Amino acid sequence: MRAMTRFFKGLTLAAAAALFSAPLAAQDRVQVVATTGMIADTARAVGGDLVELQALMGPGVDPHAFRQTRTDIVALARADLVLWNGLFLEAQMEDFLLELGETGNVVAVTEALAQDRLLASEDYEGRFDPHVWMDPALWADVTLAIRDALSVTLPEGADTFAANADAYLQELAQLASYSDEVLASVPQDARILLTSHDAFGYFGAAYGFEVVGIQGLSTASEAGLRRIADLVDMLVARDIGAVFVETSVSDRNIRALIEGAAAQGHEVIIGGELFSDAMGETGSYEGTYIGMIDHNVTTIARALGGSAPERGMNGQLAQ
Repeated sequence: MRAMTRFFKGLTLAAAAALFSAPLAAQDRVQVVATTGMIADTARAVGGDLVELQALMGPGVDPHAFRQTRTDIVALARADLVLWNGLFLEAQMEDFLLELGETGNVVAVTEALAQDRLLASEDYEGRFDPHVWMDPALWADVTLAIRDALSVTLPEGADTFAANADAYLQELAQLASYSDEVLASVPQDARILLTSHDAFGYFGAAYGFEVVGIQGLSTASEAGLRRIADLVDMLVARDIGAVFVETSVSDRNIRALIEGAAAQGHEVIIGGELFSDAMGETGSYEGTYIGMIDHNVTTIARALGGSAPERGMNGQLAQ
C-alpha cells in the first residue's frame, strides 16, 4: 500500500510539473479550477465572461474527505489559476495543492483574512475553522481575494473584475442585511443551532446563536455514544424542539438524537436540511452562494420561531 501511495504521489507531481512547464496556449478566457462550489460560484460572478470555471466538488460532496482523482490532477495542473479554500478544509488535498503552488498559480482564498477574524479550530491545534462562507461579511473579503487573484492572472481584465466584484459585494450586503433582519426575529432562548457537524461557528458568531455540532469541525471526527447521550440530555433539559441535518453529512447521528429524546418523552423534529460544506443542485437558486445562505438563514429562522418569507430573500427558494 505504501509503495502504491508513493507511486501515485510521484505520478501526480510529475504530471503537474510537466503540464506547468509547458507554455499556456492562447485562450479566449482564463481557465480557473476551484475546489468548492462556493468559491467557483463567486469566481464566476467576479470573472464574468473572461473566465471559464470548473468546480471539483459538486452538490453533496464533503470537502473534508475529498481526494483528487487523476482527472482532477490534470485539470488542476493545466489551469491558469487554482482557487482553494485553505485553512485545512481540503484536508486530503492540502499537501498536493501546496506542492502545486510551488510551480503554478494557486491561491488559498480564505487565508487572505486576518487571523483575528478567524475562529480557532477545536479539532486541530494551531489551525482555524475553515467554514468562513457562513458569514457573508467574511465572504465579502474572500470575494476581494478572488478578484485580486484573477487580476494578477489576467491584468488586462482587472477593471472588469473590479466592476463585477463591486456588483457582487452589493448582493452580499443585501444578503447580510436580510440575514440580520430575519435571524433577529428568532426568540433569544430559541437561538440554539444543533447540526450534524460544527460548520456553523461563523454563523453563530455573526448572528448571536449558540451552535452545537455532533461532530467537530471536520466530518472525519466521530461522535461517540457518550457524546450522543450528552446531547440527548441537553435537548431534553433545555427543551430544544428542532435540530438540523446537512446535505453533505449523513443524518444518522441526528436521527439517533431524535430517537434518544423520544425515549425520554421529549419530541424533537428535523427543522430542515441545511447546506454546510456544499451548495444545492447545479442550476438551481440554492446552487449559488447567495441562494445557499438565503436557504439556510430562512430555514433556521422559520424553524426556530422567527419570521421569514417562505421563499426567502428573493422569493426564489424551492418550496
